[in-house]
Amino acid sequence: MNKIETGTKISGFIDKETEFIGDIKFKENFRIDGIFKGKIISGGGLIIGETGEVEADIEVVSIAVNGRVKGSLKAKEKIEIFSKGRIIGSLAAPKLLIEDGAFFQGSCQMEMKSLESKNRESEIKTVK
Repeated sequence: MNKIETGTKISGFIDKETEFIGDIKFKENFRIDGIFKGKIISGGGLIIGETGEVEADIEVVSIAVNGRVKGSLKAKEKIEIFSKGRIIGSLAAPKLLIEDGAFFQGSCQMEMKSLESKNRESEIKTVK
């Protein structure tokens, strides 16, 4: 996952030798290299490492996937699926990056509302 910023602060981590079933809520960034089943809600970013296996409903700001994910993924900013990433499910985000070699099967909804509101905000700032 060489495209993740190196200075990204990780507030939580599930290691590759760990399995967790339940709900996770966090404020900053979280990384999963183990097995997770449940629901994830955050005001920050989620990183699924190469050994990560996730089956969940996910609502976060951004998601970077280099492992396996099955479920519903919703991001306020963007979803990135890197070359080793595998997703089966539904995606909803204003920005989507699928790298060569990645696998995605399911539905995708690009949410224009977020993009349009950002464009309007920048136009208002420019006019002032």
